[in-house]
Amino acid sequence: MTIDAIIFDFDGVLIESEYVGNVNIAKVLTDLGYPTTVEQSLDTFVGLGGRDFVEAVERYIGGDIPEAFYAARKTEDTRVLAEGLDAVIGAVEFVRSLPADLPRAIASSSTTHWITTHLDHLGLRGAFGGHIYSGREHVTRGKPAPDIYLYAAKQIGVDIARTLIIEDSPVGVTGAVASRAQVVGLAVGRHCGDDHDVKLRAAGVQQVAYSFDEITRLMTDR
Repeated sequence: MTIDAIIFDFDGVLIESEYVGNVNIAKVLTDLGYPTTVEQSLDTFVGLGGRDFVEAVERYIGGDIPEAFYAARKTEDTRVLAEGLDAVIGAVEFVRSLPADLPRAIASSSTTHWITTHLDHLGLRGAFGGHIYSGREHVTRGKPAPDIYLYAAKQIGVDIARTLIIEDSPVGVTGAVASRAQVVGLAVGRHCGDDHDVKLRAAGVQQVAYSFDEITRLMTDR
């Protein structure tokens, strides 16, 4: 693997928000009369944000989303923004180990406020400078379109084909592969079940890593 830059997804790659968030989503939906297991929530909503997430919930419940859902989600988001979330195992150490001259960015479905707040909790905000990009704020089409990755690569001034993207969700992998980057599917976070690697490969990724140490080894030929 020969790369000139690295682009990270955020939720489920650097922080454990996918698992924690979907535990809450499953509970809220169940409380509102739409019985949902954590596994069902993970299968349906991982990797989605903004309008794409809203539309997925509408399809799932078969109608308009109750206001109580939005209120409960806002309360949960406020809590985790204040308290922070655990890092994915090995993520902080991996970011800190990157060569200082290796351009990097975050390309996420979340808002920049969400990303920067959690980076502050992790002590990693300085590692990315201003290169934090949101599929809701910086492009018209979010994931699984490749637009946010292409935008991030342009901002850090690199050829997307010589860029490594680390993604953890089938939705993200789909867009990352479509961007023509070199893509590694990450199966590390708590949301990754026994068949997570199968789902990532079905979305088009050829290389799956089960730890950040594996990604480090893949990058040794840079």
